[in-house]
Amino acid sequence: MKIDLHIHSKNGSDGKWTLEEIFAEASRRNIQCMSITDHDAVHCQDEAIALADRYGIAYIPGVELSVTFSHPAYRNGKGVELHLLGYEYDIHNEPLTSKLLEMRDFREKRAMKILGNINREFQKEGRQSFSVLDMEEIQASVDGSFGRPHIANYMIKKGIVSDKMEAFSKYLVKCDMPKMSLGLEEASDLIRSAGGRLVIAHPNDPNGSSLVSLTPSVVQQHAIIREAMLEYIDGVECWHSRHSGRSIKSYLAFARREGLIVTGGSDCHQQPAIMGNIEVPDFVVDQFEVKG
Repeated sequence: MKIDLHIHSKNGSDGKWTLEEIFAEASRRNIQCMSITDHDAVHCQDEAIALADRYGIAYIPGVELSVTFSHPAYRNGKGVELHLLGYEYDIHNEPLTSKLLEMRDFREKRAMKILGNINREFQKEGRQSFSVLDMEEIQASVDGSFGRPHIANYMIKKGIVSDKMEAFSKYLVKCDMPKMSLGLEEASDLIRSAGGRLVIAHPNDPNGSSLVSLTPSVVQQHAIIREAMLEYIDGVECWHSRHSGRSIKSYLAFARREGLIVTGGSDCHQQPAIMGNIEVPDFVVDQFEVKG
């Protein structure tokens, strides 16, 4: 069975493809069970469930939450961003949907403040500032949650930078504004109160929002989870496109010791389209009540 429980869409967050395109390609690739896990967004889940039914693909409702987490033994207690995956929740749960809409609105206001900061940098350089028309064009390109990648794409389109790396290194890092903070306990309560389960996403991802931000040691990561996270989570994502074989084996053994569920997926944003490329064992699906 081909399984991918970590896919992002253009409709909900920062994927490149629409849900329709994703499910059509998933069908071509013979993916038999999947989950759309857009960032801090569940408003596309009805459409995803309908498409899964149309294509005959088993489906698990998903979401990827951005959480601020700190541990007193690391980084002088300074918070880092971690990603947590929610599965099997009630997609119409009012406290969950309301909170995510609040976060979505905050993202838009944050993006506008970032654009204002970028304009100040442009003025220093003698470059023409982004106008109201520029801002409207950037907003028009957003199908999911408004964020820095949309601004980066527009800067590339206008020839201001050559690629996303330059956009971030030259402008978007220094012009950044704080995100709306969601704590681990609150994230856990939102998902569990909606009947779902919370899973640590890509815990040993060297390039993402993961425990590597605190320590590269998997042994120390396990200790952090036991000491400060275990009561709030239900599982860990073992199989991921940026997890080594050693990371997978270590986290699978850890999950079994601690009685946690295990999940896996490509984390596909269609840049490139890698969904279905991660070998996730069939027993992962048996942990869930799958739709379809």
